[in-house]
Parts: sequence; C-alpha cells; structure tokens
Amino acid sequence: MSQTHEFVIEDLYANIDGKPILQGISLRMKSGEVHALMGPNGSGKSTLANVIMGHPLYQVTQGKVLLDGVNILELATDKRAKLGLFLAFQYPVEIPGVTVAKFMKRAVEAKIAAEGGKFLVSGFVKELKESVQFLGMDPQFVNRHLNEGFSGGEKKRMEIVQMLMLKPKFAVLDEADSGLDIDALKVVSDGLNKLRGPEFGSLVITHYQRILNYINPDFVHVMCNGRIVTSGGQELSRELEEKGYDWVKEKFAGGKS
Repeated sequence: MSQTHEFVIEDLYANIDGKPILQGISLRMKSGEVHALMGPNGSGKSTLANVIMGHPLYQVTQGKVLLDGVNILELATDKRAKLGLFLAFQYPVEIPGVTVAKFMKRAVEAKIAAEGGKFLVSGFVKELKESVQFLGMDPQFVNRHLNEGFSGGEKKRMEIVQMLMLKPKFAVLDEADSGLDIDALKVVSDGLNKLRGPEFGSLVITHYQRILNYINPDFVHVMCNGRIVTSGGQELSRELEEKGYDWVKEKFAGGKS
C-alpha cells in the first residue's frame, strides 16, 4: 500500500544580504502531484528552491517548510535530503576526482541507512546501469568524474539519474529545461514521468511552456515579486506562453517584475 506524503510551505519570507526576496510564499503539495512554478526573471523562483534545500546564503525570516509535518528549516541540508527531498540544480557543478558511480553509491548508501534498510551492491550496480541507459547516456559515464567535461544536456541528464536512484518523496527541479534541445528535453521529461506515482511529488520551476507539454503538470503557479500571485491548470501556462509575463506584472505587481 502506497504512502501519501505532504509538502507544505507556509508564509515563507527570506532575504539574501539583507535584501528581501521571498515575501510570503505559501504552497501545498501532495505526493502523486506535479506542480509547475513559472514567473519572470528575478521573481524569486530559484531562491525558493535554494531556501527549501538550506542554502547558507539565504536567511529565512518567517514561515515554515513542512515535509510530512516536520519543519525542515530546522534541519541541515543533508538531513533534508535523507528525509526525502531532492533538488536538481539549474547549473550542476563539476566535482573533479569523484566518479559518478562513487558519488551515487555514497548517496544511495546514506539514504538507505537513514531509512534503516540494507544496501546491496549488486542491486545498486544494476539499477545505476539501467537508469543511465534509460536516459540515453553511454554506460561509461558512471566511470567519469561527476559533471567534469559534461555538456549542459549531459549534466541535466545526470541530475535526473540521481533523482531516479534516490527516489525522493519530493523533488524540486530548478529550470531543468534550461539550455536543452528538444531531444534532451524529452529524455529529462521521461525521467520525471518514470518516477511519477502515488509516493512521489515534484515542483518544476521553469520559464517556458515547452517542458510542461511533456510532463502535464496538475497545477501551475505564477510567481512575481517573491509571491505566488495566481494558480491554475495547464491552461495558465499556455496563456503565459501566448501573452508573456507583462500582464501578470501589470495585474499583480504594478508593472514590476
């Protein structure tokens, strides 16, 4: 029997270097749901992703972020990940000297240990190979240093490999479609859709409609000036694609992004 999980953001405010960025974000997601978060540049979308995972440069001044009732803002970043959160970065970093296989092995071991399970090397190797091949990558990628010398598309695919292996309760994808051609975009979307199910939820942050054509989100939210100003279904993302964000700025933010 599947377990339903809940991820709740309550009245969240956050600053960086004393500058207010998030100004009262509230959002509720349940496992089984895919939410899309759209908005113009500078609206605070990536800040929200970083605050959720505990980036040290951001200061939360008010609010809560709850995963199954636990306020994760009180936890270190690694504890948040072990609790079942995952962030796919907009700009994945290179980690010289650490192979993909070694990185994934340590990450999966830590997750299984936190859950009280037993790590099996044979099962891990088989699943990693299958995940890499599912995303159309050369199996030899697992022997390369993580993201070192990878193209932008390869880095994004590797983020999805990590997500498939870790099987989080909730994943935040920060502009996973950035810089991808159509073929890579489809592959990344396939990875997200593979995990989609009653025990997994996701927040997909994007500027554009195109990735949403492949993942069909259940809910679409629009962010402006550090707030979610309107929400709807996929028809809202199509309206944004057609009209741009100017009407959102005029209606909800007095012409400011």
